[in-house]
Amino acid sequence: MATDLTSALNAYRAAAGQAAQAAGGAQPADETAGQKFTELVQGALETTNTSLVQAEQLTASAAVGDAELVDVVTAVAAAEVQLETVIAVRDEVIRAYNDILKMPI
Repeated sequence: MATDLTSALNAYRAAAGQAAQAAGGAQPADETAGQKFTELVQGALETTNTSLVQAEQLTASAAVGDAELVDVVTAVAAAEVQLETVIAVRDEVIRAYNDILKMPI
């Protein structure tokens, strides 16, 4: 999933640069800003993955009686919120990318 999102972000950045150049010879967006955004998204994905793994481990621990149910519910809820946030960001990036593809050249 992380690779697909990174590819989409890179394609979005390239399309935005091409659209800007075609519109009036403007220079493409700063390359380092695009890299920082990609790193930000990758960090969010890694944090979400860690949260999901932790929730899964707590669930397994609770199944054998080693963890409190309150801790499991809290971890699962936090992981769910993070995952929904990542999905929402992904959907917006894809929507923006599709909007760029629809722009006349």
